[in-house]
Amino acid sequence: MCLCGLLLFGCTAAKPELTEPKAAQATVQPTEVPAEQPTEEPMEEPTTEPQQTQGSDIMSFTMEDYTIAYGEKTVFGRLYTPDGEGKYPAVILSHGFNGTNSDFVKECRYYAEHGYVAYALDFCGGSGRSRSSGKSTDMTLTSEKEDLLAVFEHIRSLDNVDSDHIVLFGGSQGGLISALAAAELGDKVACLPLYFPAFNIPSDWRANHPNLDAEPETFDFWGLKMGKGFIEDLYDIDVFETIGNYKGDVLIIHGTEDTIVAMTYARRAVDTYDNAELITMPGEGHGFSPAGGQTAMEYVLEFMDEHCK
Repeated sequence: MCLCGLLLFGCTAAKPELTEPKAAQATVQPTEVPAEQPTEEPMEEPTTEPQQTQGSDIMSFTMEDYTIAYGEKTVFGRLYTPDGEGKYPAVILSHGFNGTNSDFVKECRYYAEHGYVAYALDFCGGSGRSRSSGKSTDMTLTSEKEDLLAVFEHIRSLDNVDSDHIVLFGGSQGGLISALAAAELGDKVACLPLYFPAFNIPSDWRANHPNLDAEPETFDFWGLKMGKGFIEDLYDIDVFETIGNYKGDVLIIHGTEDTIVAMTYARRAVDTYDNAELITMPGEGHGFSPAGGQTAMEYVLEFMDEHCK
C-alpha cells in the first residue's frame, strides 16, 4: 500500500513518547460549500464575522474562502486570520491523497486562535471534491508541489503576514509535498511539522508499476481517477536525496500502528535531516484518533511557537 485516502484528523490521550513560481493573485469568495460535499468534519460557513473563542490567551479570528490564481491555475482554500492589527506568523496546511482543506478545520481554527494566519488549500486535481481547478488525472506530486510553492509566495506577500515566519505543515501525501517544497524554499520556511508523511510513495509506486509502457492512461485508485502521468512523475523523485536540502527544524509525528507508512520511513527522514525530532504516538494509525489528533495539534503549536514567536 502506498498512501492513505481521506485523512482523519481529530481530538487527548496519554503523552506520546518523544523518540519561485509565477506571482499569484487572490480572490475572496464568500460562497457556501456545496451540501453534497462529504467531509470528516462539519463544514464551516465562510464568514467575515469574528469567531467567538474563550480564554484569556485565545484570539478571535475571521475565516473566509480564499482563492489564489497563478498561471492558468486557481487554488481554492480557506483562510483563517486572527483579528487585530499587526503582522502574524503563518502556517500553510496541505492535505493528503484525495483530501481537501476541510481535513484541517480543527488545526486551522486552533492555530488562528493562537495567533497564526492559517491557510488550508485544495490541491489542483487532488480530490474528486477539490474546489481548485484541474483534473485528478493531471495531478502529480510535482504538480502539487508547484501549487504549494505558489500558495507560499502569495501568503508570504499578505500585509498581515510576517514573511520571515511561515510554516509548511502537511499530512501523509501532503506531508511529502510539504517536505519537497521546503527543500526548494530553504530558509524561507521557518519550520516543518509533519503528520505521518508518506515518504514511501515514490518507492512503493515504482515497485508496483515497474513497466510504464504497460500502464493505462487512466486508472482508479482508492476512489480517485488518476492519470499515467502520476506514475511517470514518480520516477524523477528521489525523496531522501531531496528532503535533506531543507536545513531548518523538522517535527515528524507518527503513529506506532500506522500500516500505510511504516515507521522506518519517519526514522530514516530524521536521520536524513540535520535538525529533526520524531514524536511517536502509541496506538495511533495513519490518521489520528480524536484524542491523538488533539495531542498532535498541541505538539505542533508548541513547535511552531519556538520558531515563530
